[in-house]
Amino acid sequence: MREISSRLEEMPAEEGYPSYLSSRLAAFYERAGRVVALGKPERRGSITVIGAVSPPGGDLSEPVTQATLRITGTFWALDDKLASRRHFPAINWLRSYSLYMQLFKPWYKEHMPADFEELRDRAGALLQREAELQEIVQLVGPDALQDDQRMVIETGKMLREDFLQQNAYTDDAHSPLTKSHGILKAIVTFYDQALAALKRGMLLDDIINLKAIEEIARMKDVPKDQFDQYIAGWLEKLPGAFGVKVAAAG
Repeated sequence: MREISSRLEEMPAEEGYPSYLSSRLAAFYERAGRVVALGKPERRGSITVIGAVSPPGGDLSEPVTQATLRITGTFWALDDKLASRRHFPAINWLRSYSLYMQLFKPWYKEHMPADFEELRDRAGALLQREAELQEIVQLVGPDALQDDQRMVIETGKMLREDFLQQNAYTDDAHSPLTKSHGILKAIVTFYDQALAALKRGMLLDDIINLKAIEEIARMKDVPKDQFDQYIAGWLEKLPGAFGVKVAAAG
């Protein structure tokens, strides 16, 4: 677009792009939406537009990226560092966002358990807190952290590896949202139980070595038709795992 505009001798704007960059992009993305089709019988349908923007050097401040972000309602930030670590989908959870959270609230209330949104928000807060603590670890090492802070890092690891990471060549690639809710609830519940156990005097090393952590890692491999029964039994047994360890520590 920049080169064509220059050839046409149009007035350049930021970084040489034409001044109508934003309006042209908006005209494209605004094709998306829920529509009533022309003709009879009456039909309703929807068009979803997913655009891929690859700025030079990953610079998200360049004009095309900024114009796109002003128009679109959801942003998935692909991260080459995640890809190099074989973490797929390689979407950076800290830089990505959606402006449609409020629009989905009625759907969540009708189709999902009541605690789904709370679990989602808590998981996001834990991942944000983990990133902040990782910066401290890189400067002064993990020994400078308190046990509850180290538990945040362990929980963030579970969220990253056992919830966000998926294998495109297994059944987990097409996991229903109800299964995602179950895994998310397992991780957040484990975190809450771990904090309570730390306050009762349980050692962090004992918590990290609990079999429940391995079971969380294998939850994504549980067949869909067996998952509801599996997660219900697992959540029921979880307090006992901490109770046995606390009694042994005392």
